[in-house]
Amino acid sequence: MSEIERDLVHSEAVKAGKRIYYFDVKQSRNGERYIAITESKKLYSGDAENPQVSFEKHKLFLYKEDYEKFRVAFDNALRVASEGLPADFNKIQHTYDEPAPSDSTSEAATALDDLIKL
Repeated sequence: MSEIERDLVHSEAVKAGKRIYYFDVKQSRNGERYIAITESKKLYSGDAENPQVSFEKHKLFLYKEDYEKFRVAFDNALRVASEGLPADFNKIQHTYDEPAPSDSTSEAATALDDLIKL
């Protein structure tokens, strides 16, 4: 078993068109778990007779101390994307230094909570 396989605790892929999103739970050498989110996009180059396929990848690492802040911000972004901005929104960027209370019944909160519990 390779070192990469030992470090991988859980992996889930989400296919979205030409992109695949990987949600990997990994374990560091000191035993701490973290989440690695990878976006992989298939790129085509060359001509019809000699096509070249490559993949462009971007990674995001989430560590335990930031799970709640990430979940709250992601939940807020999903809510605004789905429902639109509230009427009293003042167009300032919101940041969260401390975990904010949230509605744990939302779909985003439930999905990320399930991932974080691993």
